Formats: sequence, C-alpha cells, structure tokens
Amino acid sequence: MWTRDDLREALGSGVVGMIHLPALPGSPGWQGDLAAVETFTLAEAEALTAGGVRAIMVENYHDVPFLPGRVGAETVAAMTRLVGAVGRHFPDVALGVNVLRNDVDSALGIAVATGARFVRVNVHSGAAVTDQGPITGRAWETLRRRRELGADRPAAYVAILADVRVKHARPLVARPLAEEAADLRLRGRADAVIVTGAATGAGTDPADLVTVREALPDCPLLVGSGADAATAAMLRAHADGCIVGTSLKEPGAPARVSATRTREFLAAWQAVGA
Repeated sequence: MWTRDDLREALGSGVVGMIHLPALPGSPGWQGDLAAVETFTLAEAEALTAGGVRAIMVENYHDVPFLPGRVGAETVAAMTRLVGAVGRHFPDVALGVNVLRNDVDSALGIAVATGARFVRVNVHSGAAVTDQGPITGRAWETLRRRRELGADRPAAYVAILADVRVKHARPLVARPLAEEAADLRLRGRADAVIVTGAATGAGTDPADLVTVREALPDCPLLVGSGADAATAAMLRAHADGCIVGTSLKEPGAPARVSATRTREFLAAWQAVGA
C-alpha cells in the first residue's frame, strides 16, 4: 500500500486534475464522434498541464445515468483510446482512471493497458445506497484482480484510491466515519482514502478530514470534491492531495478547463507550508 511519501512521489503536489469526458459510445448522450471527444480530451489535458498539474484522472463523467456495475465493452474501448492518447501526448503526467459508477475491474484493465498509475473506486468496501441503487464494495475481488493483472508489482503498480462515504450516496448502515475509513485502509487495503462532500463540486467538510486523519495518521488522504482556490489552504492543512475538476473550469457550456484557474488553484494549494 502507498505511504504518504509514496503519494507525494507519484503525484508531485498531490493535485489530481480531472478530465470529465463527454458522453461515450453506449451512453444516452453519445454524439457519434469519438475523434471529437479525443480532441476535447487532449485540449483539457493541455490546459491542466499548462496550469501546472502533473497528475490527471480521466472519468466517464457524462455517461449518465450511470450503470451500477460493469460498463459495456464500447465504454472500455473508448476510454482506453482516450487515456492512451493522453499518456502518449503527456508522457510525464501520472494518469488515473475512474469508470463510473463503480467498475473498478474495467478501470484496472484500462490502467494496465495504458500505463496509468492509479484508479478511483467509489465503493470499495461496505455498501452504499446511490442514485443507481444499492452498490456493494468488492475489495476482496479488486485486490485479487489487480494481482492477476500483475498490477501489484512495484514496476507496474496501480494504486487504489478509494472513497469513504462517496458523494451522491449514503451508507447502507450508519457507522462512525473513523470506523469506515479504518476498514477501508486496513481491511480493504486502499492505497489512499478520499473524503468528499455530498455531490460533485460540493465542499468537503474539514471536520471529516480531521476525523479520518486521526483514525489513519499514516494513510494518504485526498480531498475528493469542492476544492477551490479560496478553500485550498484550509483543506491542505489536513490532506495530502486533492482531486479537483469543477473549480478549474470556465463558466458556460461545455465547461472547459482553464489553465489560468488551474494555475491559481495550484498556487493556493502549494502556498501552504511554502
């Protein structure tokens, strides 16, 4: 499992910039032009890296409504093409994959095929009631699958970044947050724990970060939603890293990543402890 030093080595500043992909083949919003989606994806990666980001996560954000489990082969194929394109054009960037809503098996496969270094798992252990219905974590399966793929070897390691009380969901059974986080790390063997707000773009409660940090003082801890330049210092005081997307975008539709906003966020994040 990752240590806090491992996270810093892998992600640099700890800031992971999001690429929210347009609708992909097989989803209701698919527009029929994957080449255009690839052009958009590379432009987003260019803006993120121009703003100073050195870690990027690619996510099928617009494939709503999400499937609760496995996605179709067409989604996996499209994401493999897009993640691979980012990797080829930006070889110095640490790449991550999130296949919504909770298809970590496909995410691992994409990561192995493209050289990505981490995956996000929304429900890794326990169970949650989500807008897709109940979802049960499959940590036991995910860790074994990672081993089968050879992605637990140091030279090809794919880290598992796992949410505790993921956004757009509620635990099936209420438990203390510290207990959930401890199980996620110590029994689910998550490489890093992600703490989020209630929804995409919603602020993460610093009190939740404190609770998880006290329960897991040596575990890499990431903010998973709602971070912006105004809150960066407060969140950085408790977290090792941050997954950020919404606040880096220009207003309007489609919302596109702004290199300027990204640069401003990085400056605010990195100013802490400078």
